[in-house]
This record gives sequence, C-alpha cells and structure tokens, in this order.
Amino acid sequence: MKHLEDSIKTLKGIGDKLKNLYEKLSIFSLWDLLFYYPRTYFEYPMPIDECSQISDGETVALRIQVHESCKNNKTRRMEITTLNTFCGETPIQMIWFRSPYIKNQIQLHETYIFYGVIKSDGYSRKKMEQPILYTEEKYEKELSTLQPIYGLTKGLTNNQVKKNLHSLLEEDTFLEFLPEKYIHKRNLESFSHSIKQIHFPDSFEELRNARNRLVYDEFLTFFLNMEKMKENEEAIINHFSFSKEDYYKKCLQRLPFELTEGQKSCLEEIKSDFQGEFISQRLIQGDVGSGKTIIAFLLMTLVVENGYQAAIMAPTEILARQHYETFCNYIKSFELPFEAVFLTGSFTAAQKRKIYEKLSSEEPIFIIGTNALIQEKANYDNLALVITDEQHRFGVKQRDTFRKKGNMPFTLVMSATPIPRTLSMILYGDMNISVISDVPAKRLPIKNAVIKPKEVEEAYRFIYRQIHEGRQAYVICPLVEASEKTESENVLDYGKKLREYYKGSVSVGVLHGRMSADEKQSVMEDFLNKNIDILVSTTVVEVGVNVPNATVMLIENANRFGLAQLHQLRGRVGRGEWQSYCMFVDSSKEEKNKRLEVISKSNDGFYVASEDLKLRGPGDFYGIRQSGEFDFSLADIYQDGNLMQYASEDAKEIIKDDPSLSKEEHKALKDFLLQLSSHQYTNL
Repeated sequence: MKHLEDSIKTLKGIGDKLKNLYEKLSIFSLWDLLFYYPRTYFEYPMPIDECSQISDGETVALRIQVHESCKNNKTRRMEITTLNTFCGETPIQMIWFRSPYIKNQIQLHETYIFYGVIKSDGYSRKKMEQPILYTEEKYEKELSTLQPIYGLTKGLTNNQVKKNLHSLLEEDTFLEFLPEKYIHKRNLESFSHSIKQIHFPDSFEELRNARNRLVYDEFLTFFLNMEKMKENEEAIINHFSFSKEDYYKKCLQRLPFELTEGQKSCLEEIKSDFQGEFISQRLIQGDVGSGKTIIAFLLMTLVVENGYQAAIMAPTEILARQHYETFCNYIKSFELPFEAVFLTGSFTAAQKRKIYEKLSSEEPIFIIGTNALIQEKANYDNLALVITDEQHRFGVKQRDTFRKKGNMPFTLVMSATPIPRTLSMILYGDMNISVISDVPAKRLPIKNAVIKPKEVEEAYRFIYRQIHEGRQAYVICPLVEASEKTESENVLDYGKKLREYYKGSVSVGVLHGRMSADEKQSVMEDFLNKNIDILVSTTVVEVGVNVPNATVMLIENANRFGLAQLHQLRGRVGRGEWQSYCMFVDSSKEEKNKRLEVISKSNDGFYVASEDLKLRGPGDFYGIRQSGEFDFSLADIYQDGNLMQYASEDAKEIIKDDPSLSKEEHKALKDFLLQLSSHQYTNL
C-alpha cells in the first residue's frame, strides 16, 4: 500500500486547482482520499410521466419524449442551451448553462429521463436547470444502485470526487492486512472488496457488509493501540500526598448551591483514588448540565493547596477560555491565594514563553488550556492532576502524552456522552468509572417538541418572541452548503433565509466547521456577548461554550441525526435560569418518527442512549456515522456495540499471543497500524 502515500496530484485528472480544493478538506494523499468516506447515500427515484402535482424544489426524474430541437443562445456572459417540451400536459423548459454539447446529445422523437430540481418559471410553465440527461436504459441501471454523497467544499462537485475515487479504486487491489483467522471468525469481507463497496455499493446488503468490515477495523486498531500501551505500562506508585483540605472545604462551604448526591459521590470516589497506593485513571460520566466543571475545580483546588499543579485541557479555545474565566471568578470569590494560567495555540511566541516558565516551575497553580498544553515545549515539573474535558474530542495518544508530562499524574477524563455501562466497560477497561446521574435542582427541564416542516414558520415566530424577551436561539442544520442530490437544509442558505424572514429585526450569525479557528472564536464570542440573536450552525456547537441566555434550539432534519448527537446538541440550551425549549424538525415521510419520539419524551441522556440501542436493528444506520465519539470515521459505539466487543476481544487475543506483532500472520497488520498512525484519518 506504499503508493497510497503519494500526493493526491499523482492521480490522473488532478491538477493544482483540484489539489487545492481537496486540501481544504484535509485530503493531501491518495490514502486520505481512499478513506474519505461518503457521508450518506442516495437512491434515484422512479421516473414519472406527469409533473403537474410536483411542488417547487422537489428532485424528480421525468420521462419525456422530445418533439422540439434544443436551442443554443449566446449572452455576454455565457452560452445557454434550452429545450421546450412537455411532461404529460405540463409545459416545462430544460435549461443548461455553458453546455452547448447537450444539443447534440438529444435526438428528436426519442424518450429521455431528465433528472433534477423542479421549479416554476413565474409563468404557467415549470423549469429544470442543469438537469442530468439519461437514456431510459442507462437510468434503469442507475435505479438499482446506491450513489455516494461526499462532504464538499465550494468549487468541488460530488461527481468530481466520484470520478477521482473510481480512478483510484480501479488502479489497484488493496492488500489484506487482517489475519485470515479473524476474517472467518467474524464473517467479514476482504478489505479490498469493502473499501470499494463503501464508496460504490452494488446493493444495500453489500454496503452493510462493507461498513461492518471497516467499522471492525477501526475498533480493532483502536483497541490494539490501547492494549499495546497497557502492555508497556507498569503500576506507578502514588508518591503524592493530599493531606491538606482547608481551602477545599472552604470552597465547599461557600458554594452558592448545594452539590447533588451524584457530585458528592464522585468527589469522594476520586479523593479515595488520591489516597490509593497507585496512580490511577478515572472517567467521570455526567449528562449535559450535571455539573462536572465544579467537580473539576474543587479537585484542582485540593491538588493545588497541597503544593502541586493541576491542569484541565478543553477541545476548543473558546471552551478553554470559558473554563479559565470561570475558575478565575471562583478563585476570587472563594479568596484562594493561587493563580490560574491560560495557554492556547493562538498565543504569540512571547506569550507562550511566559506560560512555559510558569509550567516548568514548582509553583502550585491552576492550568487551563487547549491541546497547546501537550506541545513539545510545554514541560511540567510539579503536575499531580490532569483533566481532559469532553474526552472523546482527544485521541488516545493525545491523552497519553498529557499524562506522561509531569511525572505521571492522576488522570481524569470528563465526558457528557451518555454511554451505557456495558459499552463503557469495553471502552474504558483500564479506568475506574464515576457516573453523575442527577442534575442540579435549580435547572428547569427542557421542553421538547417534534414538528413537521410545515410547522417551522410557527417555530420562527416562537423564536422571535423569545428574542423579544431578551433570550437567544440556536438553529442546527446538517450541512454547511448545498451539495448535489440533497434536499437537506444547509447553514449558509439557512442564514440568508432567516435574515430575509426577520427583515433585520434580529441579528443572525453563521457557524460551521470549515471556518478558521479565529472566525469560529469571533462568532461564538459575539453570540456569548449577545451581539447575535440567532446562531445558525452545524454540529460544531455540540461542544461549545456555555451560553445561559440561549433558551431555544431548532434542529432541522433532526431525523438525519443519531439520538446521542441530538441529546448533545440539545444540551446547549437549558443552562440558565429561564425555561428552555428544543424543537426537532422531522423531515421524514413517516407520520411519527419513533427515535424522535424517544428524545422528545426524556431529557435523560442515559435513557435516550439505552432506548436508541433498542430501536436500532442490525445494519440499521442513519447516514453513515452518527454519534461522533472518539473521532471514528465510520464506527458508532451505540449501533456497532457488537462489533466493538468482538474487536476488543480479538485485540486482547492478538496482543497476548504476539505483543510485538512480529509473527508472519501479523506483519501486514503491524504495517497497516504504522501507516494509520501517520495519517489524520485515525482515532489514535
């Protein structure tokens, strides 16, 4: 597989312009392209012979016999090709821009399939711009296939990605790296067959089998690396002493609220760890809004007052900054004689040097930052506690790097992802687990509603009333921008639509993952500072700042998301003293969506997760990837729990049998792991 290390430009048909577009999607090599999986799939509709009842905006396939010739008209800007025809009794005009060759492809009195979006032209006719033209025979073949839909950037089309992948996949048969024993044991397809079928499936059954194989691969490589790290670890004697509790108890007494029973239990469990013979790691699982941040602060206070440093690492700069500001306020209000320092990648070299000096001193301090805390120049001499917030946003190696800085401190990882205990024990077999299952009493339960698209305008009016009362709102869309063959809402168009709807009476901001870190930071700060009333966003807000003033969330195409992700998104509201609301727009054809009914009835993430597991049958997946935990490309820890268990068992067996993977049957697997670790499409 060595040729996959080559630049994307080595693929036929990719020049500098296309190379630059791919690089915007972090696709630099052939390997990156190979593992750039479709985000969903599309099935062509059955052709129809009459379009009088078709609504504007619908994507359809029209069967039409042509009785007029096409016309090419040149304007100052471009050449336009038109065809006036009828679909049944309805006049319709086909329009192509900069495509004069279409005229030669259409013969009089022949029947064709025109595939595209129907619109009204303002008169009595309908129109279809840039329709794709098929012969009846060719369209019949398309009907039996699943078409991949990829994430795109402006200037890059879905057809271009498909063309390049076809070229790559035709070039080679990819080497098998999984020992034959496990292929047979788990009834898996070959890697070469699976990677081809995940991009261009011959059927849904083939797609399901291909996905199972690739999901198993993701889990196996994850667990193999976990097992190898455990093999290399020895029990580390606890050389820290946490005997002083004066400031810790002072903070507890001065808290302006009562800790929940779950929070108290969690604190006692971790304090017990601190008194243990060996250094340990613990996962704190707490639902959205369960109060994990104050637990982190109290534990860091205990560590710092005993003369050590304590650090917390957050996945985004804006979340890290909010932690820093919160901790500074606590330090001031509780009158603690300690300093908090903040480090992020956007600091200047001079700013970083000053922070590095503090980190390498023995001064007991609170340390807050992003993954800048684990960069090479960040060294710690007195670190006793490391906390990673929203832990699934950090790879295993990142967390391990942090842990190894500062003389092997205690490690806490905090997660708001409600993972059922059976799955947690597989994923975190080497960790103690604490669960905060209750939420602070002062929090009002979020009111939920499932609505259909026709009711969205009523939701807009409700949002306006909330804004008029001084509140703010989120609108979540599944896409950044419109892409081929999809009717889902997208952030950029939705932002424009809301600005037009509210006619300047409210301010609308847009946020998505393709913005730079500085742009995202600026938008979130504007929202936090109430300069934006409605924030239209992709799921990038799933892990974001705490905005207590935001009381409404509207999630478009909610049926396209997994329940775990919907619950995470919903957790952005309900953080203040006001009543909060979440509206899930069900764009499916079903009268009632069972999954959305579950989330609308409960705000308990663990209940939602367990019900989600019951509702998902084998091979039943929505889009291609749902939950987003651990940055797997395909794997979903909820729906793929059985594959996760198999991979965990097999990884343990492989490492027990051959710790260095030096046996002949494991050499290809070892090579694959090495290649995987050097690429960004990995959870390691």
